[in-house]
Amino acid sequence: MKTKIKYTDEPLGELKVIKDFLPSPAQLILKEENVKITIALKKSSVEFFKNEAKKNHTSYQKMIRHLIDWYALHNEKSA
Repeated sequence: MKTKIKYTDEPLGELKVIKDFLPSPAQLILKEENVKITIALKKSSVEFFKNEAKKNHTSYQKMIRHLIDWYALHNEKSA
């Protein structure tokens, strides 16, 4: 910072305390029951997800899981 902030002892006026309305970090973690499965995929499909995951700094398994979850949710609503 090039300029320094000059603080004064001026009165702040009427203050109001606001209740904390943000969720706790534990509430932000969305835990759902997972089931482990074994699945055979085409090598080219797995390589695609691995490459995309590397570009986006994430796990290819997580990407596939989200894709399947999205597909199931989308088709569940239209059924």
